[in-house]
Amino acid sequence: MTALAPLRDFVVEATRLADRRLPETGQVEAMRALLARLVAADGWLPEACAQPHPEHYQQHLLHCDPLERFSVVSFVWGPGQRTPIHDHQVWGLIGMLRGAETGQRFRRDAGGALHPEGPPARLAPGDIEMVSPATGDIHQVANAFDDRVSISIHVYGANIGAVARHVFDPATGAPRAFVSGYSSTPVPNLWDRSSQVRAGL
Repeated sequence: MTALAPLRDFVVEATRLADRRLPETGQVEAMRALLARLVAADGWLPEACAQPHPEHYQQHLLHCDPLERFSVVSFVWGPGQRTPIHDHQVWGLIGMLRGAETGQRFRRDAGGALHPEGPPARLAPGDIEMVSPATGDIHQVANAFDDRVSISIHVYGANIGAVARHVFDPATGAPRAFVSGYSSTPVPNLWDRSSQVRAGL
């Protein structure tokens, strides 16, 4: 269970941070620092939460705060996989763990149509990107590679798998409601530290 220590430490510190009830900007900046530390080193992500699917990306729940104030998810991208254009309805941080991904932001014009906002951003391991309804919440994400798996760690300001969100028609910008759920039912057991305690007897 020592391999999970970085994730367990992140969850503990993120819970303390949520207890502080900071405004979004302060909470996100503090959470960004915690996420940067988590994705700075690899090796802690359980293999079951790193498996791609041949047809679509995977969204594995790593932890959800019992009060649903934040959730932590591993996104596993098979070669060439991408999301539809979508929003989040809550703030989110994307930390790159393995491989690379690109994110294209979109903005609406006066008629509601969507247009790319700037060039795609490319995330390499250790890089972090933010989304928020307050600063820009509509984007499309893709694996930057056509020949390998990429994995990013996402932190959201809610139980993201249960948030009503939207995907958008790329031609018209018309929204369609969806709820993402999660790709897997088990979550990593962060709290079985029995072997460590037993070793100290």
